[in-house]
Amino acid sequence: MQHRFMLFHVTNAVALAECVALAVLLAVWADRVAGAWLLILFLTGVSLWITANELPTWFGPGAAKAGLYLLCTAPLASAIFFNFAATFSRFRLASWIMWGICVLAAASGVAAAILGPGSFQLVRGLGYLAFPNKIGWAASLIWAGLAAAGHVVLARAWWIQGERQRQQITAIGVSSVLGAFSMTGYGITVLHLPFAPWPLALLPAYPLALVYAILRYRVFVANDWAQRALAWSVLTALGVGIIALVTMLPLGTGGVGRIASGGLIAVLCLGLAGPVRALALRAVYPGGTAGADDIRHWRASLRPAETLQDLAARAEVVLSRRLGIAVKVSFDGAASALSQPALLCASNAEGFHTTLSGWDAAPPGPRRLAELFGTVLADEADRLVRAEVLAARERERQTEARLAELGALAATIAHDVRNPLNIIRMAAAGVEPEMRSEIDGQVSRISRLASDLLDYAKPWAVTAWEIDAAALFYAVAGRYKGVEYGPGVVAGAALRADPQRLEQALVNLLDNAALAGSRVLVDFERVEGKPAIIVADDGPGIPGEIRDRLFTPFVSRSPGGTGLGLAIVARVMAAHGGAVKLASRPGWTTCFVLEFPA
Repeated sequence: MQHRFMLFHVTNAVALAECVALAVLLAVWADRVAGAWLLILFLTGVSLWITANELPTWFGPGAAKAGLYLLCTAPLASAIFFNFAATFSRFRLASWIMWGICVLAAASGVAAAILGPGSFQLVRGLGYLAFPNKIGWAASLIWAGLAAAGHVVLARAWWIQGERQRQQITAIGVSSVLGAFSMTGYGITVLHLPFAPWPLALLPAYPLALVYAILRYRVFVANDWAQRALAWSVLTALGVGIIALVTMLPLGTGGVGRIASGGLIAVLCLGLAGPVRALALRAVYPGGTAGADDIRHWRASLRPAETLQDLAARAEVVLSRRLGIAVKVSFDGAASALSQPALLCASNAEGFHTTLSGWDAAPPGPRRLAELFGTVLADEADRLVRAEVLAARERERQTEARLAELGALAATIAHDVRNPLNIIRMAAAGVEPEMRSEIDGQVSRISRLASDLLDYAKPWAVTAWEIDAAALFYAVAGRYKGVEYGPGVVAGAALRADPQRLEQALVNLLDNAALAGSRVLVDFERVEGKPAIIVADDGPGIPGEIRDRLFTPFVSRSPGGTGLGLAIVARVMAAHGGAVKLASRPGWTTCFVLEFPA
């Protein structure tokens, strides 16, 4: 009976110490957990309940009355848990409902305190235990009902939330099952069942499991504390069991027997320390080691990524699932919040490499796993970038090949077309003026198409240097009517560009703008440090069906256009290392932006 008495009170003392320590820990991290202060109040309520049960044992029967008063706070602790569950799962209830639950719990506790919830009785082998009367049972039903309502709220959140939240709520549910099972030890005694109250040995694990279930996905350093606390809790429980078993062995009661007993207990505890710590490490940090199959699985999971952003998203899912905590993976070098560990991947001349951020509290196993995963991630990032470079080179090669074929075709067409065009023009000299004008217009159009085709298809490069862009704007745009100059041009603009090719691009844009509208704007700006030329008009705008392919050959917004003007502008800007974009500008229907490198 003595070992049962010791087990009962040791587990209560350990559970009380854990509740106090975890409440302090939560107070430190209150800004990182929704409803942390409610959980602190709940742990305080559990502490009061344990203290109430232990008061007569600590201070004798005279403290029984104070213990009964403290036991009357149990319904209020359940009301606090319900409020925490609603806050934690973001379940919005009317304030009057929340206050009504608190008032109900407080009223039942006050009524139990006034009418008397029961009495403490001395139980052989267990010491003093509280036995409820009808009033105590009624208060207990309210206590259990409010706790059940809180779990219903968590179950609702589990149903509607995502995977990460479901894992967390499941962990809270497991902790609650653990707590309920440990409480059956009291039920066994109170109901005078013919069983020993061994489930009470699990009571210290309940507050630890509850707090850890809430913190493990939000505060990484909590895992380190949880691993240590779990190891010590298991060692304590095993130590109590070993002591109980050793007292049953025939080792004698004299000095030699006590020495033998103490030595055996010490050897057994030391022998179990290593395995228990390893078990706690694997429980708190699942997957602390990795093998060849893991690496193959990682590569297979990361390989389908098409961009670095997609690769980071896939890496977050794989690593977070393996470690059981939320891990941030980033390629922009930005460290994540302190409450979340991060794997930062960056590139240098030798390729990609990864660094850990926010892993200071992690034990060696998970750190090694994260570092190994980081090498796999860096390899996949290198492979992805190399594939993108090769794909870009292949696209460029194919483009050059097509342009070369087009250039040869254009040269042949230009040679074969221009001679007949000259003959047609000379033959038309004797026809009527109106007919001759129409023929000249069509001949000029065909000739311009042949020239544009030659210009687009032939291989050419730009020779850029610092130019007075404002002077070029005035010289080119001055040939057109209705041109307005923006403040960037008026203030003066300097630009590194090939003036001949830039003039060609401006002429193509201004030709289209002059045909489309009555007003044309030319401006110069800097967008995110990059020089940009603006050409806008007030014409009818770009038809929606050609906006996506506006800069491809033979797509024109003008009825008489060749469809090569904007394609040539795109080639000019690509040769400068920039781009041309269709943008929007207040007051203008069409706006083209020529962006140059910074």
